[in-house]
Amino acid sequence: MVPMDHRERPRVVIATGTGRYADPWHPYPATSARIAEILRADGWDVVVDADVDHALARLDGVDLLVVNAGDPWRNDGGPHVDPVASAGLTAAIARGIGLVGIHAALSSLRDHPSWREAIGGEWVPAVSWHPPIGDARVRVVDADHAITDGMPHLDVFDERYSDLVVDAGARVLAVHDVDGAEHPAVWVREQPTRAVVSSLGHDERAYDSPELAALLQRAARWAARV
Repeated sequence: MVPMDHRERPRVVIATGTGRYADPWHPYPATSARIAEILRADGWDVVVDADVDHALARLDGVDLLVVNAGDPWRNDGGPHVDPVASAGLTAAIARGIGLVGIHAALSSLRDHPSWREAIGGEWVPAVSWHPPIGDARVRVVDADHAITDGMPHLDVFDERYSDLVVDAGARVLAVHDVDGAEHPAVWVREQPTRAVVSSLGHDERAYDSPELAALLQRAARWAARV
C-alpha cells in the first residue's frame, strides 16, 4: 500500500445500514452522517454508501472501511451471500485495508466470516445485552495505545453493549461497568489487518461527546496507518 501521507486525503467508505442491514432501533443514516462529519473534519475523503453489499464490492483504492449497519439475518432469516461483496471484502482485508466497526457492526456482515475474524468479537443473541440507554462513563484501561493516549475516559449518552464475545487476540482499550462487572467497550486487533471496534454509537446523541469524536478520529488514523 502507498503510505497515507503521500496522498492529499485518505479515503474512507462508511457502509450504512439500510434494507436488510437496517433495524427498528438504530438510525443508521443519521449516525453515519455524524461519523462522516467527524472524519471529514479530520481530513478524510468520505463516501457514505447506503448499500452495504455495494460498498463491500468497491473497496479498491479505499484506505478505511467503517461499518455502521445491523444484522441482516434478523430481516431475512439467514445467509444470503453476495459473492462480489464477499470477494471485495476478502481482497481488501488481504491487502491491509483499515477497519472500524461501530456499535451494531458487532452483529453485522454475518454472511462474511472474514469480517468476524478481523474484528475479533461479536454480539451473540441470547447472551449479549445492554442496560437502558443513558449517560455513561467509559473508562480507558490501556492508555499505552495511540487511540487512547492521554484519554482517561469518555463521557457519552449511549447504549452499553454487555457480555459481548471478545477474542483472546483482541487488545481491550476501554471498558464500561454494569452492576460491578466490567465489559469491553473498545478494542483493537492487528491481524489479519488493523481493526478497531467501538461498541458505542447507538444514536446521534452519542456523537455529541467530544471524547467519542476524538476516539473515532484516532481509530480511523490508526486503522488505516495514516
